[in-house]
Amino acid sequence: MRGRQGSAAVDERYTQWKSLVPVLYDWFANHNLVWPSLSCRWGPQLEQATYKNRQRLYLSEQTDGSVPNTLVVANCEVVKPRVAAAEHIAEFNEEARSPFIKKFKTIIHPGEVNRIRELPQNSKIVATHTDSPDVLIWDVEAQPNRHAVLGAAESRPDLVLTGHRENAEFALSMCPTEPFVLSGGKDKLVVLWSIQDHISTLASSDAADAPKEEEKEKEKVSDSPKIAARGVFEGHDDTVEDVQFCPSSAQEFCSVGDDSCLIFWDARVGTSPVVKVEKAHNADLHCVDWNPHDVNYVLTGSADNSVRMFDRRNLTNSGVGAPVNKFEGHKSAVLCVQWAPHKASVFGSAAEDGFLNIWDYEKVGKKKEGSRMPNSPPGLFFQHAGHRDKVVDFHWNASDPWTIVSVSDDGESTGGGGTLQLWRMSDLIYRPEDEVVAELEKFKAHLATCGPKP
Repeated sequence: MRGRQGSAAVDERYTQWKSLVPVLYDWFANHNLVWPSLSCRWGPQLEQATYKNRQRLYLSEQTDGSVPNTLVVANCEVVKPRVAAAEHIAEFNEEARSPFIKKFKTIIHPGEVNRIRELPQNSKIVATHTDSPDVLIWDVEAQPNRHAVLGAAESRPDLVLTGHRENAEFALSMCPTEPFVLSGGKDKLVVLWSIQDHISTLASSDAADAPKEEEKEKEKVSDSPKIAARGVFEGHDDTVEDVQFCPSSAQEFCSVGDDSCLIFWDARVGTSPVVKVEKAHNADLHCVDWNPHDVNYVLTGSADNSVRMFDRRNLTNSGVGAPVNKFEGHKSAVLCVQWAPHKASVFGSAAEDGFLNIWDYEKVGKKKEGSRMPNSPPGLFFQHAGHRDKVVDFHWNASDPWTIVSVSDDGESTGGGGTLQLWRMSDLIYRPEDEVVAELEKFKAHLATCGPKP
């Protein structure tokens, strides 16, 4: 963990960023959190309207014990592109909650919520990691809404996945093609489960059969049905920090850890590594993501402040393989990387330096004359600087391209709490330059015809 940034420098950076908000963003919303949240995820889109769409949003509240830790299910109003007026984008109060986010349901979580992941095949199912060996599965629609007061009983998970020997706190992934769950932990293991049967049971059960809220309150986590592992994979020499499924296969996945290794696995051929990339970085690896558009490309983020891109076709069974690209624009440890769901070459990286960087690997090596960020590292084309402290998680919105939710843990700079932000950069930033110039020319011509007549 890094030390606290100089507050004067952070304030100056933030003030400069805020003055540019109407220019940089098509839409922006700031949501002050009383408690920090270590994970934020978009859920399903619920409703489409003329100017905005309603969508589920998942976050958590990591408390100090005076009230319980919670998993929060919120409803979010996502303003459509080119709808928000520039003067309104800049008007937000850092200390207030955003009117775009309304809490829908509170689940009292057994321990802190370190990770939230949603199941692609069933939008009401989410998995969470806490400081325990188990993975908890929740049906967020069926779970009763609870009041997070001191002494309140914990909500009962719909399913508990067992198989880790020690705490599994962060590494968690849901499979895009089948209802499989993947996890990694301090026991150096990668563990795979299928929740197919449970999902089928949930889908066919009648809501009237569900226990009443008072009955559920009396039940404990230990009463939840349990599922044993489908496979346990050994090959890391230290804590597994992140795991990710191959977008096209439930049997292939990868993992990264504090042993500086990137490992590829294939459940069809056994529980040993298929390819183990030693020293994928020069420090602990915190995060990994697999490109949904081109399954040859994998991103890793590390405590060495960099993001690296690997092409698995270049990797050998002996673990030899250099990254095809290195992205060096952060000043401290990278905590989260994610490919954009709508454009194969674009991805984001969030770090302890308070920045969320947006990159395009196709821009690497291209001339910088006329670039919109001429002094930036290769590939970097947008930098979100709205957070004052470490950005612990972010998530691209699959239903609304270029829209991102990001969350920072502001404990080190503000004395507690966190900040959740919803934002979409201006399309003038990422669209092809000739297209933007043509639109501005058209706009100029329009102004000329609308102007005062001599």
